[in-house]
Amino acid sequence: MSGQTPALRLEGIVKTFPGVRALDDVSFDVLPGEVHALMGENGAGKSTLMKVLGGIYQPDAGRIFVGEEPVVMTSPLQAKGLGIVFIHQELSLAEELTVAENVFLGELPRKSFGRVDWARLHARTDEILGKLRVGFDARARVGDLSVANQQMVEIARALTVDAKAVIFDEPTASLTDAEKVVLFDVIADLRRDGVGIIYISHRMEEIFRITDRISVLRDGQHRGTVKTAETDEEAVTQLMIGRKLDLSRNVSHHELGDVALEVRNLSCGELFQDVTFEVRRGEVVGFYGLVGAGRTEIAETLFGLRDPSAGEIRLDGEAVRIHSPHDAIARGISLVPEDRKGQGLVLGMNCRDNMTLPQVDDLKAGPFVADGAEIAIFDQYRDRLDIRTPGWKQQVGNLSGGNQQKIVLGKWLSMHPSVLIVDEPTRGIDVGSKAEIHNLIRDLAAQGYAVIVISSEMPEVLHVSDRIVAMFSGRVNRTFTSDEVTEDNLIQAISGLSNDKVA
Repeated sequence: MSGQTPALRLEGIVKTFPGVRALDDVSFDVLPGEVHALMGENGAGKSTLMKVLGGIYQPDAGRIFVGEEPVVMTSPLQAKGLGIVFIHQELSLAEELTVAENVFLGELPRKSFGRVDWARLHARTDEILGKLRVGFDARARVGDLSVANQQMVEIARALTVDAKAVIFDEPTASLTDAEKVVLFDVIADLRRDGVGIIYISHRMEEIFRITDRISVLRDGQHRGTVKTAETDEEAVTQLMIGRKLDLSRNVSHHELGDVALEVRNLSCGELFQDVTFEVRRGEVVGFYGLVGAGRTEIAETLFGLRDPSAGEIRLDGEAVRIHSPHDAIARGISLVPEDRKGQGLVLGMNCRDNMTLPQVDDLKAGPFVADGAEIAIFDQYRDRLDIRTPGWKQQVGNLSGGNQQKIVLGKWLSMHPSVLIVDEPTRGIDVGSKAEIHNLIRDLAAQGYAVIVISSEMPEVLHVSDRIVAMFSGRVNRTFTSDEVTEDNLIQAISGLSNDKVA
């Protein structure tokens, strides 16, 4: 690919906000037919750089080239007109419209007198959906689709134009393993057609699987570009965060306490059946399995969001019935949900109000909430969790993913639970913040919390767990201690193979 004119090039980009230089002389390019990863911690400048490219922000200095032509990006629509297509992590779909209407929004094919050519619209959309091998058609209402399928609709939009460069921002965050394979096939098709791909992701295994080069931003500066085949995860991580990470297996150095939570033969209709496990104080029990194995549904049942159809839940040896989150909180169970933005936070509210939301009634002084008590709680957990924010008045939606996750953790830790359930604790979080969250989980266990961690990332569940519950098709297939688990036997267990079968 040497000697080629880049499909897209950013040169010396500078962008400053009040008190912050978000981008400092950043240069970046992507060649035709290349997959170029853009990596960095949350807050490193990736999103700002892409917003400059998309015309949402105007740079204070620097130039943008499409091919050999310098351009001034003034809007996302102009960027799309120049063949620059964005596929965002945050869905931007109109849920009341059909798939076809979303895919060709603003560009509906027309017949005479401006009438929509519905037959051509549906035919073109179904042709694109066929390439994505999805299980829905052009006429489906987007609001009726799963989050993963909505992400596939976002991807379908990129296939409607003659693209020169396509930017994928965390595209697999909501996809199943099968859908990821389809996505990677689509990317392979695009690169064969000479399209440049910018791939933004925190998932190292994806980066090393599909990319040609990796560029790293840190603190708004370009820290280096390397060929993927000539580097490794440790080197890229050091570029991103400026230090090495501890990626070793978990080894506990404290004594476990009594059984805090015991689940016996718990079932919830077709979602999961006959689930039995226990969690001791000071222990982290990891749940690992394929999408649809029932892990999140078990957490939701323990937190009172679902009613079990059979089985028993015991807390400190006492059988309990949990019919609502209020019941769960009152009995010392807290849940950090997998979708922190949709379920864990109110993005338009400030940090303090998000953190104290579940206990507002307990903080009232007469008819009013006691500001001093709320601020004291926020200050305590900001220091304890090392939450990086200018102050409690900062809107949560403006924080990085790692700091948002810490706000959710602080919210539930401030309720002083005995059992803490954390579902996908580092989804969409950079590697540096991941390490902080992992250390925090281990520290909480050392302090006597009983912790359940649900994760789709094998290195994560191996790193933080004392024991691992392997789920398959709504059932516990096997439980491992940290000493006996291997990647091979864990994969066998979540694939439904018995102990004596070979993967």
